[in-house]
Amino acid sequence: MLVDPGQLRLLALIEELGSLTAAAHTLHLTPAAVTQQVTRAEREWQVPLVVRGPRGATLTEAGALLAAHGRTVEEAAEKAAAEMSVLLGHLSLRLRIGAFQAAALHLVPPALIALRHRHPDADVSVVDMLSERGLDEILAGRLDMAVIASWSDSLTLPPQVAGHRLLRDPMVVVLPDDHPLAAGSPRAPVRLEQLRGESWVAIVAGHAAREQLDRAAGAAGFTPRVRFETESYDVAQAFVGAGSGVALVSRLALTGAPGTTHRELARPRLHREIHALTRADTTLTPLVEVFLGLLRDVAQERTATWRETRAGTPDAD
Repeated sequence: MLVDPGQLRLLALIEELGSLTAAAHTLHLTPAAVTQQVTRAEREWQVPLVVRGPRGATLTEAGALLAAHGRTVEEAAEKAAAEMSVLLGHLSLRLRIGAFQAAALHLVPPALIALRHRHPDADVSVVDMLSERGLDEILAGRLDMAVIASWSDSLTLPPQVAGHRLLRDPMVVVLPDDHPLAAGSPRAPVRLEQLRGESWVAIVAGHAAREQLDRAAGAAGFTPRVRFETESYDVAQAFVGAGSGVALVSRLALTGAPGTTHRELARPRLHREIHALTRADTTLTPLVEVFLGLLRDVAQERTATWRETRAGTPDAD
C-alpha cells in the first residue's frame, strides 16, 4: 500500500504530546479533524493505532511502530528545511557571470563596482568566455548570466532562457596612423569601397564577424584581400599598428593600439548586438536582476558617449 508520510508524522506527534487535542493545536487543526485522520489511518492499516483514554492518548504497538518512522520523516523534513534555508541564502548572494573579452573589459567592471557598493557581501565570480559558449553555460546551470555578442539583430532562445539587449556595438575601421585616410578629419567616415585595394587583418573564416566583413565588402564590390587572420580584435589591432593592413573592429573592442587610428563607417553602418542571457526564472538568484539593471546603465552611458563622438560626422544618424 501507499504510505502517507502525514499519517506517520501525526502518530509521532500524538506519541510525543500524549493527546489528540495537543496534536491538533500544534498542527493548527481542530480535534475533530485529527480524529478523522486517525480513524482513516486505522481503516487503511486495518489495525488499531491509538488508544484514547481520560488522560489523553497512547499508541498501540502498531501505532508506535509507525510513529518511529514518523520521527524519521520529521527529522528529514527539518533537515530539508534547514538545508533549503542555507541554499536560498547562498543563492540570494550568488552571481556567476560569463562575458566575452570586450564586455569583460569595458561593461562588466563598472557594473561590478556599483554592485559591490550595493551588496558588499555578494558572492561574485566572472569567467572570460567566447560568446558561442554563453547559451550552453546558462542551460547547464554553470552561469547565472552570460554577456554575449551577436551579429544578428534577434536571438533564437529556448523558453527557459531570456535574452536582454544591452547595446548596439558599431563596427569601425582601424587604420595605421600613417594611412592616407587617417590624414583627414577624425570625424570623417570611411566607405568600404575606399579600402578595396587594402590588405586586411580579419577574424578567422567561419566566424560571424568574418562573414559580416565578407558580405559588406561584396556589397561594396570587392573581395577582401586577407593577409592575416586572428580570433582576437586585440591581435588584429596590434597587426594594424605594425603596418600589416586595415581591420574592421567593434567600437567596444577598440584598444587604441600604438600606431593605429580608427574611423567610423559610412552608411550602411555595420554593427553587432550585445545581449545578456539569463534563466527565464531568476527568483532564486535575485542579484541577476540587480546586476542586469547596472549593466544596462553602463551600456546606456557607453552608447551616449559614442553618439556624442559621432555627432559631428557628415552622415551621422
